[in-house]
Order: sequence, then C-alpha cells, then structure tokens
Amino acid sequence: MLDGVSDGRLAALMQPATAAPMTIAADELERLFDALPDVVFFVKDDAGRYTHANLTLVRRLGLKRRDQVIGRTADALFPASLGGSYATQDRRVLAGEIIDNQLEVHIFPNRAPGWCVTCKRPLADAGRIRGLFGISRDLGRPDSRHPTYERLRRVLAYLQEHYAEAVRIQPLAELAGLSMAQLERHFRRVFQLSPRQWLIKLRIEAAMRLLRTDRSIAAVGLSCGFADQSAFARQFKATSGMTPRDYRGMRLAEPAVAPASRNVRSRA
Repeated sequence: MLDGVSDGRLAALMQPATAAPMTIAADELERLFDALPDVVFFVKDDAGRYTHANLTLVRRLGLKRRDQVIGRTADALFPASLGGSYATQDRRVLAGEIIDNQLEVHIFPNRAPGWCVTCKRPLADAGRIRGLFGISRDLGRPDSRHPTYERLRRVLAYLQEHYAEAVRIQPLAELAGLSMAQLERHFRRVFQLSPRQWLIKLRIEAAMRLLRTDRSIAAVGLSCGFADQSAFARQFKATSGMTPRDYRGMRLAEPAVAPASRNVRSRA
C-alpha cells in the first residue's frame, strides 16, 4: 500500500479520453523499473518519505536492499547539500508543482557526477495531494544514425567553442540549415536535450572544472557565460543541488574526480 494513498495505485499516464480509468499498482511499476539500469524510479508520501524505489536507486545510494530506502527521506539518504535540495524540490511538488525535464547532475557512489533529466509529479487521491512520483533518466549516447546528426554536430561544435558567450537559437538553426522549430525537435531527438539545456550543461561542466582552481566564484561564473554571480549561483544550484561555494568545499574535502564527460554516456 502506498503510504498516504488510500488504494495504493497510480493512475495510468496514457489512456483514451473515453475509456474507463485504468490503474497500475505502484508495486508493479517498481518491478518494471527494476529492469532499467539507466532510470531511477520512486514514489514518496506526503512527508517526502520513499514508499517505493527501484533497484537502480538503491544501488546508486550504495545500498543493497530496498528496505534500506523505504520510509526515509532524501535528506536522510543523500549527502547534506544534495539531500536538502532534493527535499526542497519534493516540497514544491507536494504543493502542486510539476517538474518536467529538469536537467540535473547526480553524484554516484564513487563521487563521480553524471547527467540526468528528472520529472516529478504530484500524486492525488480524492482531490488531495497524498504524495509524489517521478523518474530520473540518464542521458544516453547521441543517436548518430539520425539523418540530421552531422548537421547538428556543427551546432554542437559551435556551442562547445562559444558557451561563454551570449548564444541565440536563430543562428544555431541557420548553422544547421533548419528552422528553429526543426532544430529544437531534432536536437532533442538526437541529444535528448534542447540546445539551451546543452548550453547549460557545457557551462556547468566548465564551472565545475574552474571551481577546483583558486579563481573567485564571481570570476568563474562570468568566464562560463553567466551574467553575474547571482545568476550563476541560481543555475548551478538548480542543476547540481548545491551552491558553487558548497561544491567547491566538497571538492576540496574529497579526492578529485573527473567532471562529467563531455561525451554523454549512460549510467550503469
């Protein structure tokens, strides 16, 4: 039974408008997502405690059994700087907000960061929000067989070279010989992110590298394309779950590891 949800079932996400409502047991979804090593699946009650978690999440927390996760909150399971951010995000969803395709950095048990896209939605029962459910999907390898791949590589190269500058979508579309709408659609199909999200990814990766130096946080932000230190701090925290200052402190306190690879890979 879902803690805080009367019948322990999730409404199916896709169904014909005229069809009778269909429900899927959360236990069944949990088992289904157990088979996906590149997707984290979870359900939480209205206090932010895990009621369901797939084995991918369990293993990435460095744990062995599902019951080591169930009944605990994110801030009890993750390092303080990350867990607090995830708990804040949960509270937003429990207040009714939908988080869709949020680009994030997750930290693996070996402390190496990896990129994913997170979706969270409120879980309502009898008109009241009783919890939330969501997934975090690893970014996989680009689809090099897509017919626009070679043209999109020009855009990728441009972003890599100019990520610290003001970048507009129209010139990127012209570079690929596509309309703006086509660029957005094909870029998401090939790289699983929008051009804007890819630009943010490049900037945050660069910032992570520079935060291991003695450059000031303000200088790091400006050199990575952020308008000011405030904008840099907001984007860095929204993406990584911690402030640039907290990230720098973490890196100084632990053995250095390579930042997320520029070549997107699937987490295992």
